[in-house]
Order: sequence, then structure tokens, then C-alpha cells
Amino acid sequence: MPALTVVAGGPTTQRDDEQPVFFYDLGSPGCYLVAERIMAVLHPAPEWEPVHAAALGIALDPAGRSEIEAAAAGGELQPVRWPEPWPPDTELAMRAATWAKRGGRAVAFSLAAFRQAFAGGRDLGDEGTVLIAGAACEMHPTAMLKGITLKATARAMQAAHARARLAGVTALPAIAVGERVFCGPGCLEPAATALAATGRT
Repeated sequence: MPALTVVAGGPTTQRDDEQPVFFYDLGSPGCYLVAERIMAVLHPAPEWEPVHAAALGIALDPAGRSEIEAAAAGGELQPVRWPEPWPPDTELAMRAATWAKRGGRAVAFSLAAFRQAFAGGRDLGDEGTVLIAGAACEMHPTAMLKGITLKATARAMQAAHARARLAGVTALPAIAVGERVFCGPGCLEPAATALAATGRT
């Protein structure tokens, strides 16, 4: 699929010796495609930072479904099943991902949620879909439902959004490497190249 890569030179909350940061929304098919590959491509592995695209003024709808479907097939993923309604309301799912991150399970929960959405065709705005994703990584449903309503979870989301804005995120997926941020569906390879250039791989 065509690369959409933007490099911003503004300051971030990272220091040069810190790991890269992967900014994503669970309702973004481009984020799903990057999420399925990023742990194998980026070294060191990135921090996963869930952000709500709507809060950042970023649209989830892809440029073309056929491109997403072809990229998924090329990556040997299951055929894409598009959730209905589209685009999804991901606020609940992103609160859950934020809470999961606080418990050290951002990667496991997020991959499970992505697969529920784009391999299973389930609506991420539905509480049941979020709970199924949580169950896949042994997150208790009662604890999750309570966790997503906590003020601490809301504050963590606000901090993540501020971090994304400071980094210069203008599209998702996005990967920050030091003071550079790569945005859009073609972000992974340029980010890997930039990371290799730092000598920290």
C-alpha cells in the first residue's frame, strides 16, 4: 500500500536512549497492520501508547479497503472482516487499552482487540467485544469494567494524548523515534531505518 509518512522534528517526551513509541487506535486498520508486524521489525521493541483518534482529531477511515485487504493478505493475516458500524466508536476500547497498559498488558490486549475487530468483524464500540479481548489475555471482566471508569484511567488517556500532540502525531499509526515521528500507514519501515541509524538496535 502507498506510504504516507510524515516526519516531524518537534520535541517529544523521549530521550535518545529510550525505546521507540507506537501510537495507535484499535479502530484503525492501518494500526492493526502495523501492530501485527512491529514487534518483529523494531529493535528494541517499542512502547505501545494507546490514543483515541477522535480526541486527536484524526480520522480512522482508510483511504481504500482494497489496499488494507491486500496488505493483510500480503502479511499472511486472516482475511479482513470489516466491523459494522464503520467507522467504530472506539472510546470504550481505548479506555480499556489504557487500563490494560497500566497493568502491563497493553500489547496482549491490543492485539486481541485488533483481531476481534479486523479478523472477527466485531464492533469495538460493543462492551462484549472489549470483554472478549480482555478474556483472551486473562483480564477479569469485572475488574476491566471498573478499571475503564477510574479517574486514573482518564488521566492516563489525557497524558497519552498530550504526549502524542507534543511528539507531532498527525495521523495513525505513528512511531516516535527520539525526536522524530513517522505517521501513517507507511511508518514502520522508515521508523526502523531511523532506529537503526541511532545504533540502538
